[in-house]
Order: sequence, then C-alpha cells, then structure tokens
Amino acid sequence: MALSSERKSAIISDYQREGSDTGSPEVQVALLSAQIQSLTSHFKTHTHDNHSRRGLIKMVNSRRKMLTYLKNKDGGRYLELIGRLGLRK
Repeated sequence: MALSSERKSAIISDYQREGSDTGSPEVQVALLSAQIQSLTSHFKTHTHDNHSRRGLIKMVNSRRKMLTYLKNKDGGRYLELIGRLGLRK
C-alpha cells in the first residue's frame, strides 16, 4: 500500500515550504493523508484485514499529533493546511 515514488515526489513538491524541504509538518501530514486515503479504499474491499487496520490507526494518530503540534506552533499554517487537505470540516 506504499505510495509510488512519482506520487510521493508530487506531494512533496506541492506542500514543501522551501526548495529542499521534505520534513516539515505540512509535507509529513500530506504524505500521511495520502497513505490513509489509499488504505481507506483498500478496506472497502478487504474488510477483515485487521493487521493493516492497525497500521492505519497508527498513521491517523501520528497525523493527529503532527497537526496538534502545527496548531500550537503556528495557527495560520495549520488552518491553511487543513483547508488544502480537506480535513476537519
């Protein structure tokens, strides 16, 4: 269920803050969101895949922690990111 390298590089280039930025919270949250979306579609056909479900829950919790960090660090960047990703309606 890993992202292809082309998809990953496209996400990084869309959400990076500088030229060589790959570790900012925006990039990490965007990559996790893409992985979560792909796993969510996987579970529509494989409903009993509990081992992958555990990984999904870990990813969701990790994304939540990063979003909380970003919200406490810089509220404007947080609001812009959740708006772009369509999270927390």
